[in-house]
Order: sequence, then structure tokens, then C-alpha cells
Amino acid sequence: MYPLLFRTVLTRFDPEFAHHLGALVIRVAGVEPVASVLRRFTAPAPDQRVHALGLTFESPFGVAAGFDKNVTMGRGLGALGFGHVEVGTVTALPQPGNPKPRLFRLVADRAVVNRMGFNNEGAAVAAARLRRLRRARRRPVVGVNIGKSRVVAVDDATTDYVRSARLLAPLADYLVVNVSSPNTPGLRGLQAVETLRPLLTAVKDAAGGTPLLVKIAPDLADDEVQQISRLAVDTGLAGLIATNTTIERAGLRTPAATVEAAGAGGLSGAPLKQRSLDVLRLVRAAVPAEFVVISAGGVETADDVRERVDAGATLVQGYTGFLYRGPLWARQINRGLARGR
Repeated sequence: MYPLLFRTVLTRFDPEFAHHLGALVIRVAGVEPVASVLRRFTAPAPDQRVHALGLTFESPFGVAAGFDKNVTMGRGLGALGFGHVEVGTVTALPQPGNPKPRLFRLVADRAVVNRMGFNNEGAAVAAARLRRLRRARRRPVVGVNIGKSRVVAVDDATTDYVRSARLLAPLADYLVVNVSSPNTPGLRGLQAVETLRPLLTAVKDAAGGTPLLVKIAPDLADDEVQQISRLAVDTGLAGLIATNTTIERAGLRTPAATVEAAGAGGLSGAPLKQRSLDVLRLVRAAVPAEFVVISAGGVETADDVRERVDAGATLVQGYTGFLYRGPLWARQINRGLARGR
């Protein structure tokens, strides 16, 4: 049913508007008794649980940052079968993001281009919602992804990240430093090791006992991936997320004119699959076995999740697949993983 709905109805809507419509449905899914009914059909099998970061994840598959920017869908996404939800990216200061339109479907490639620009209501609002979410009787593991406020100069980025970390880390199951979005000017430059080390050290101190991870770009050179991986271990981080969206456009099936019309931004979805898998293998080879590695990028099926786990991923995340698979996506993956045992 959903593929037909997508082709005949949803593709007629602006992608960002369609996302907001979907968010309304997901929020309803998190309200009792709807949530309890849904869990009977979507809950992962008990043996799919993953123990990592001092936490228990009901499924290895969760929602990547960017889907629930403002901490409004956590209970609903948990009821739909996701083992964890990474909210954000949250910035210390509220910001509207980039001008619209800023989200574009590349249907032929099962991909999306976005240049959202960390649109969010800010860390204070996120903190208030996280407090309420933590009181919920049933909820998934909730990670919080933090980024640099756009109006803050790159030279002052550490102070900005620390401000968010102090407010949000006590309310997060884990915290992620996002230095890899292509949609905030100067942000990816923070991935340089000499810049990243003091940033991660400061945020780790501010995060206290909350597990801290860093999220990297797929567009880094292989040696840069390995350097950052070793840095994450050296600075005492709990893990690393590989990868964010890409600025590459090579090999797309979508007509070049359509891709050009979409313009700048991060590409996610199926075209990112191979590079994300390659980066996962590079990271896993550079870090100890107990170091947590979360793989994201081009994940759509249970076979994709299984491939990432076999390549060394502790956990796996998806986002763009929700657009093409619909609200029962996590259930499909959980059932597929169960059949593959």
C-alpha cells in the first residue's frame, strides 16, 4: 500500500511538507493506547537486543539524526519498532535553517538532497522535551546530536558545543558531536585533527558520564578517516558514527538537470551505500573491538543492516529509507533480521 501512496500522492507534495505530515502520524503513533497496539506488531524479537554504551537497544536498527530535529517523535518512532532515536541536530541557539526549498527527492536513485541547515528550536526547548520524554513509560534509547549554531564563528565553536552539551548531556542516553554536515559554513573544517582534538576534549568534559560519539563525513580521505578514528579512541570517546551525507553526485540515475536544479546540499540514500560501508570498514580496522561504531548511509533493507553488522557495526541507523518504505520500515527490517537468524 505505501509504495502506491508514495507514487500517487506523496510525491505531489513538497518533500518538507510531506515530512511534517508524516511527523503528525508518528506523534499519534506514540499516544496510548495506539502505541501499545502498534508494539504488538512492530516489536523486535528479544534476541535482537544489543548491549552497548552501557545501554540496551531493543533492535540494532535506529533512526539517524535529522529526522526528529526537535524531539517531538521519540515515543512514536519507538512504537514503530526503532531501537533508538537520535534527535537533532540541536544547536545551542534556535535557528530557522536555510531558505526554502531545501529538501529534494531523487526518486530514481532512492535518494534525497537536503540543505536544511540545522533548523531547530534550540537546546533549551530540546532539553524541556527530553525531560518529558525520559518520564515516558515506554521509549527507545534516545541519543542527542549537537551542532554549531550558524551565527557563532568557527573560532568560537567549542564554546558553543560545550553550551549545548552541558544542557543536553544529562538528559541524553548518549551525545553526538556533529562536525560533518555540509550545510553549515565552515563546519566540516572542524574535522581536521588539530582542530577536532580540543573540541572533543572540551565537550567530553562537559558531557560528564554521558557516552560521547563523533559523527564524520563520507567525503574524508581514507587516511583522514583513520586519523579521526584513532583520535576518538585517544580522547576517550565511547564511539563514532559513520557517516553523514555526501556532497558527491557521481553515478546518479536522476537526470543531470534535476540534480542541478536541486542544488547544493547533502545527498543521502542508496547512492551513499558503498562509501558508507567502506568508511565503516576503515573505522573498524582502526579502533578496538569494544569501541562502538554506528553505521549510517544507504541503509534500506534487513540485508543492508546485516551487512553493516557483519562489517563491524555495533548499531545501524537509517533516515532516507523511511521516505521510500513508509511507517512500517522498522518492522520490515526487524522481521527480516529475525528471518535471517
